[in-house]
Amino acid sequence: MTRKFYFSLMTMLLASFVSFSQQLQMPQASPSSKISQQFGLSVVTVDYSRPSTKGRKIFGELVPYGQIWRTGANSATQINFSTEVSISGQTVPAGNYALYAIPEKSHWTLILSKNTKLWGAIGYDQSEDQLRFQVPVTKTKNKSESFEIGFNNITDNSAVASVAWENSQVEFKIETKVDPIVMAEIQKLVIDAKSTDPTLLFQAANYYFTTSKDLNQAYAWVKESTDKDPKYWTMYLRAKIEMALGMKTEAHDSATKSKSMAAAEENPDYVSLNERLINSIK
Repeated sequence: MTRKFYFSLMTMLLASFVSFSQQLQMPQASPSSKISQQFGLSVVTVDYSRPSTKGRKIFGELVPYGQIWRTGANSATQINFSTEVSISGQTVPAGNYALYAIPEKSHWTLILSKNTKLWGAIGYDQSEDQLRFQVPVTKTKNKSESFEIGFNNITDNSAVASVAWENSQVEFKIETKVDPIVMAEIQKLVIDAKSTDPTLLFQAANYYFTTSKDLNQAYAWVKESTDKDPKYWTMYLRAKIEMALGMKTEAHDSATKSKSMAAAEENPDYVSLNERLINSIK
């Protein structure tokens, strides 16, 4: 080989390298998105791409009825549950799943697949389903130009996932167990351990109060907590429990003390909360 040949070869290799390294920065047609929502003791996270209508007819044309769809664009939408949850009355173990859909005019079949490695729906196999369930379609007045997944109606035990595009929307409820887990923790760390820790006692009392369990036990815990280490927020809980138990004089005293402590620490929210509680005592 001649020197000229080597020079030509190196020139082509350099040109090839430059062509690969110099690429235009372009906006994505379907930009990626990630949303995470905590509810109860669980977290649900969704990774997906967001295509836009761009003047196209979506359902029944771009996304055909009766066919498996990636529920978004690019690779299949990924949904992760940090704990075991329940959807449509069926248990779903904690973990990562691909979210597929089969849209129809009046309803969609939603699918959680254990295979999360596919590009779109290419290679989808029903035998790899973790869960299939149907949800009705709602026709919306306002058009969703971009495909969107979100969450609403958040409670301690559930969250509602919403999937919307064009003028179609579907929702499904994700439920999680909270009370058995919290009660087991209280039994272990507070009751069985005979805890005298003011923070643990306050937390146990607060849970019993907010979930309408044994108020007398809640009062015993919050009283011990505030006797050992009074804080304006723990005294406020004590006042609320005393009020619920009909102990108006004690509730007034506790709320007054909580208000004074909150004012000293410049917390106007608790000052207002205690003022309202005091004014409600007749």
